[in-house]
Amino acid sequence: MTKVLFIKANNRPADQSISVQLYNEFLESYKQNNPQDEITELDLFAEQLPYYDNTLITGVYKSNQGYEATPEEAAGAALVNKYLDQFIAADKVVFAFPLWNMAVPAVLHTYIDYVNQAGKTFQYTAEGPKGLLGGKKAVVLNARGGIYSEGPAAGAEMAVNFIVNNLGFWGIQDVTQVIVEGHNQLPDQAAEIIAKGLQSAKAVAASF
Repeated sequence: MTKVLFIKANNRPADQSISVQLYNEFLESYKQNNPQDEITELDLFAEQLPYYDNTLITGVYKSNQGYEATPEEAAGAALVNKYLDQFIAADKVVFAFPLWNMAVPAVLHTYIDYVNQAGKTFQYTAEGPKGLLGGKKAVVLNARGGIYSEGPAAGAEMAVNFIVNNLGFWGIQDVTQVIVEGHNQLPDQAAEIIAKGLQSAKAVAASF
């Protein structure tokens, strides 16, 4: 059975968030076309992940090395490993998130910190880091009110680039992007832009 992990990083109502609409459209289409798959939804805002701070970093290090940890460090390591193991176990992953202030929401950055673990998602070699998760497929669903795919703002986009670069760092090269952009910048075209994006999400889900 194929395991699919849906990761949502936006807790705004769907009628106020295009990335949530993308998520819902993709999820529903995927379920209809793949009723046999095992689907797990991970709402990062609902999870309330603690920042990847010294306690968690030290806890993970001690856990990996077999050193004795404090109760707080051990709990932190267990929490990180819970999400890390879940991600590694998935055959397919779907990320849905907005562009907020040129970057991803903080909860998504924290989640990526959890997953970015040497020896688990990548390894160091004499030739440089090597990803360990090359067998996975991923979809990136993103919404941004301005236009960042080209033009003067292209160099400022640090949300989709951040996620795609980390996926590549882990060896995941089979990545499909569905992006809705410009609906705030071009209000007279907003309805058409959004509708086209939602239709694209539905179509990609059907073949993912």
